[in-house]
Amino acid sequence: MKTGLFLTAIAIAASTSFAQKHSGTPQESVDYKAFGAPITKAVPDQQIAAALKAVSSDRLKANIARLVDFSNRSTISSTETDLKPGTGVLAAADWIKSQFELYSRDCGGCLEVHVDEFIEEPQQAGLGGSRPRILKPTPLRNVYAILRGTDPAASKRMYLVTGHYDTRETDVMDTHSFAPGANDDSSGTAVSMESARVLSKYKFPATIVFVAVAGEEQGLNGSHHLSLLAKKEGWQLEGVLNNDIVGGDTTPGETLQNKSFVRIFSQGILPSAPIEQIRQMLTLGMDNDSPSRELAREVLDADRTYFSSKAMGKSASIAPNFAGVMELRLDRYLRGGDHKSFSDEGFPAVRFTEWRENYDHQHQHVRIENGKEYGDLLKFDDFNYIANVARLNMATLATLANSPGIPQNVRVVTSNLDNRTILKWSAPSAFSAAAHYQIVWRETASTDWQYAVNADGLKDQLKMVDSEFAATLPVSKDNVYFGIRACDAASHCSAAVAPIPERTATPARKQ
Repeated sequence: MKTGLFLTAIAIAASTSFAQKHSGTPQESVDYKAFGAPITKAVPDQQIAAALKAVSSDRLKANIARLVDFSNRSTISSTETDLKPGTGVLAAADWIKSQFELYSRDCGGCLEVHVDEFIEEPQQAGLGGSRPRILKPTPLRNVYAILRGTDPAASKRMYLVTGHYDTRETDVMDTHSFAPGANDDSSGTAVSMESARVLSKYKFPATIVFVAVAGEEQGLNGSHHLSLLAKKEGWQLEGVLNNDIVGGDTTPGETLQNKSFVRIFSQGILPSAPIEQIRQMLTLGMDNDSPSRELAREVLDADRTYFSSKAMGKSASIAPNFAGVMELRLDRYLRGGDHKSFSDEGFPAVRFTEWRENYDHQHQHVRIENGKEYGDLLKFDDFNYIANVARLNMATLATLANSPGIPQNVRVVTSNLDNRTILKWSAPSAFSAAAHYQIVWRETASTDWQYAVNADGLKDQLKMVDSEFAATLPVSKDNVYFGIRACDAASHCSAAVAPIPERTATPARKQ
């Protein structure tokens, strides 16, 4: 059973039990069930489905094997002069760039290939006296390719997929020992590269950016620099998908690894947000409705659409036993990832990571010790699993790039004490065609969206004043969380936007 559907089933069963045991009324009398309908899968886009089927596990394996051949891709190896020719982080960057250029030639020059090269200055000792990981000025290179959107307005919106191509040994300062990084993070880099190879053959209204960053193991340096560059250049980034450790570690004898799941981590409340905003979100219980959490829900929506056995017919299903699992935390304990750099700058960002990591195959010197094999070796990667992770990334990217983008200025009126809900919003800022709107909601104890109604069908309950929509629903805002999604005519929907409270109600004229 799909994880999102499983969680929904649990929530419905729990609320049914509550209604029957405590009120003696049928569950349909609960307002959030009586109005609208259970959220349904979108109709699969056949072009996106074709793209997902074009993902090649053999190509992923070949790219990961080539990255492993660079021996040690430590970020600080860029300053070494005695490396064997064709090895090290700079040689790897050159090769990744050449692959992006090859993909671009295959699509008639559709990709703009860039190298974000900069000098990372020496670090200071961290909290608790942790040693710095960059001791002298060090060249870093982020490599990225841009597939520009075809719509003059929508092309301003950007969606980014990334992985880090640097590796590390047990000693993070070791620049010469074999540090293959087949899983951490050749797997994520290969997902970004395969996404570029396949999606560059198609056209989308909005812009997609394919990235491989350096410096992750030295302190998220590459992603930090690229996120600042995106901020400085005014990139309208509405979604960042970071893939780090998505190799589906395959260790003989391991019984708790699960190849059906990939974890989706995301930031809740930003610590850097204004304190009044933080207090408001905590008071309203909106810590799970940050833009990054909404992006994670969009990943689950793409999962339901393209990976369910019922999505395209059982015989046509791409991966019926594969599901994203939403993790309500920024990252794992004691760990960090490049999505944090983008999240810190206010961009919605998530991290994909395999279900169960094997720490004997991460950050380890390659060796056999007491009969146990250590090291991040190619033999422990599952390339079919990585292919499914790539497909889920691509389904999300393609859906978002086809969508109208997120609605703007989304609010919920809180002026009066009543059991109805008035939601207001404006159209997306960068889209040429007409947008349709879907109002979604979930019970306060649920992780994912459960119910929906199309705003177009609300008739007298939908008003418009000065290009702003206002919808009135007979659902108590106190018992659910709401969101607004913008969709095109083919059911490509944006991530939802959670409404912020508005105390002053303004009269609305009928549209």
